[in-house]
Amino acid sequence: MGGCFSKPKPVEVKVEVMGPDKEKEREKESLSPNGKVSPMPPCKANGSTKHIEERPVTIDLYQNPKDMVEVAVCHVNELQDGQMREVDVACGKALLIKERGEYCAIGHKCPHYGAPLVKGVLTNGRVRCPWHGACFNVATGDIEDFPGLDSLPKFQVRIEKEKVMVRASKQALQSQKRVKRMARCTTLCDNSFSSTSVLIIGSGPAGLVCAETLRQEGFTERIVMCTMELHLPYDRPKLSKSLECQIEQITLRSKEFLSQYDIEVQTEREVLSVDVKSKVVHFKDGFKMEYNKLLIATGSRPKPLQCQGADLENVYQLRTPEDANCIAKLANDRNAVIVGASFIGMEVAAYLTDKAHSVSVIGIENIPFRKVLGEKVGRSIMKMFETNRVKFYLQNEVSELRGQDGKVKEVVLKSGKILRADVCVVGIGVVPATSFLKQSGINMDSKGFLPVNKLMQTNVPGVFAAGDVVTFPLAFRNNKKVNVGHWQMAHMHGRIAALNILGKGIEINTVPYFWTAMFGKSIRYAGHGEGFDDVIIQGDLDERKFVAFYTKSDEVIAVSSMNYDPIVSKVAEVMASGRTIKKRDVETGDMSWLFGKGT
Repeated sequence: MGGCFSKPKPVEVKVEVMGPDKEKEREKESLSPNGKVSPMPPCKANGSTKHIEERPVTIDLYQNPKDMVEVAVCHVNELQDGQMREVDVACGKALLIKERGEYCAIGHKCPHYGAPLVKGVLTNGRVRCPWHGACFNVATGDIEDFPGLDSLPKFQVRIEKEKVMVRASKQALQSQKRVKRMARCTTLCDNSFSSTSVLIIGSGPAGLVCAETLRQEGFTERIVMCTMELHLPYDRPKLSKSLECQIEQITLRSKEFLSQYDIEVQTEREVLSVDVKSKVVHFKDGFKMEYNKLLIATGSRPKPLQCQGADLENVYQLRTPEDANCIAKLANDRNAVIVGASFIGMEVAAYLTDKAHSVSVIGIENIPFRKVLGEKVGRSIMKMFETNRVKFYLQNEVSELRGQDGKVKEVVLKSGKILRADVCVVGIGVVPATSFLKQSGINMDSKGFLPVNKLMQTNVPGVFAAGDVVTFPLAFRNNKKVNVGHWQMAHMHGRIAALNILGKGIEINTVPYFWTAMFGKSIRYAGHGEGFDDVIIQGDLDERKFVAFYTKSDEVIAVSSMNYDPIVSKVAEVMASGRTIKKRDVETGDMSWLFGKGT
């Protein structure tokens, strides 16, 4: 049963006949590390969330002796404690690490976008990616913070005649990623299509990570993920950075993968309402589904442009791969106008400079990104855009869109300026996609966000929420309730929600981390800078090589950088440790505090 599908279909019951050889193989698979069979608790029918299949902590996925290679990679005394080295192992590479006098070896590339982890940050048994902040346990290779779905392969290390020997699978060396072992669905319900143990509304990273975490923890009951999207979960941040990407290139998990682990995805399915008393979700097409536990992870929706002509053709709010592809096609050698100097708007503008005849950006602020990155950093980025032929019309708004034959042709500003436009992209902000919950009894604040506690629980028992739709207590900001619409944070929300759907009582404790990319330059950001009152900049803004520390009173609350890796990941690790970074620590330009004892 299970699998990935778009439309309802009859439930199929598969019966597997196991002979003696197959039985032995199954028994072998269920062995725990000490060689004893892990007991399976009895199945409770009709949506119990207590059906957990115990799993070994670590397993060797590559047991074919012909696939294994072993080489000496260095002398036993070559690395000091706290050092990492990328080493050659036959047909590939591994990351060799020495901590507390012991060696270990894992994959050398971050599974997210392939960053070299040797350039990352090693702290207290985990390595943090220098590009986007994902963290991996050096003893197991397991992913511990995000973004990304996969873990790293773990390689065997031994010392022989003062040589460090690494034994690894050729397959693992080539793939440089590992999927954690996951359970499958074993429960058959009386009304299996119209009821589920866990229902996830939304197919973004929060929903997908929640589903995968449940399976990784041995959960064997039904999981259904429903979404308004046409597609399976995909890497949405790539849409604005690479408008011509195809859905096959950005899909996070294939149909076959989801089917293999019984994660059901129902696409093109819009929720109309939620009845928390009867635990039923009603859909717009008339279908309804009962649930035992519910995760709301519907993300956000773009704010529409409120002016005459907003409904003309070739006016887009970038939301889907189809939107992205159409924008790129329409802008080719023509005039593109971007309404809103947001991160998405600016990324689209940067991408189109090599394609369009002209690119114009309209914004209500006097400097792009001023509220997030500060005036000086924002001005530096603005100069980079102007150097690449982008024209800005700031402290301005759209008065009207004018069309011809139903298609946009001109954008009229409130200042009176008229811009030629063959395609118009609107990126003026987003709001949480929670309007379907207004009569549900689930608490919402005045802006439509869902307040949750450290366990990602709403005010309604059994109902969890994650991702862009929530406000949650941010540990390193003294548990201040915040909304953080970052890709990384949505992953972590999904994981914490899953663990607490299983009743594990795990609280969220992570440092926000995001990035943007324009003209081949990446800006990294960690922390939560809301309310900063000063910006301390080290480096050269004109050369686009800098680090900016955002302070409130005498404390550093966030950091951004360009061409200064891995400084943001280092600061993120300090923040994650619970250590406070003082303003005086960053004012002198001396970064030794990052490497001193206790960091």
